[in-house]
Amino acid sequence: MGDLLLVRHGETEWSVSGRHTGSTDVPLTENGREQARRLAPLIASHHVGAAFVSPMRRARETARLAGIDGARVDADLSEWDYGGYEGVTTVEIHRTRPDWFLFTDGVEPGPPEHPGESPEEVGARAERMLAKVDAALADTEGSVVVVSHGHFLRVLTARRLGLPASDGALFQLATGTVSRLSTEHRRHVVASWNVRPSS
Repeated sequence: MGDLLLVRHGETEWSVSGRHTGSTDVPLTENGREQARRLAPLIASHHVGAAFVSPMRRARETARLAGIDGARVDADLSEWDYGGYEGVTTVEIHRTRPDWFLFTDGVEPGPPEHPGESPEEVGARAERMLAKVDAALADTEGSVVVVSHGHFLRVLTARRLGLPASDGALFQLATGTVSRLSTEHRRHVVASWNVRPSS
């Protein structure tokens, strides 16, 4: 069975400023586009049998610039629904909730179209996505690539390793990186993490 490659999209203005970016369709910066282009050799070094991408423009553009062709758009790869914390930084949230932590506390409710998700809800979505990944891995001789977002990919990793969604907090993930989840003795493992191309 092949590996699962995780690609976090390139830099955006909101990722630089630390604003929670879930449903807001913020484009890549020029640096973010360059980060995505530089991922192409890393991706090409793997035999990719299938690819999935978040519907958000920043993820789809990253996939295109990284040379990931034919990626299937899947809403389950969307970023955490931050609800009332959309566009707000952690520093701002801590002014009124000094002990707040996304991976255990979730978010404040938002408008009906983006009500927010709990860590458990994001974990359940990650499990749905992993079922699709496993089906694709069983159907191909290569690896599967997913292009998505920082917090969601951290939760996805935790669930792949059999950890609770809240343990996504353990996996810091930078923009414009590739990580690889593999198996060892039939158990899921982190084979590489947060890899950027060498300059």
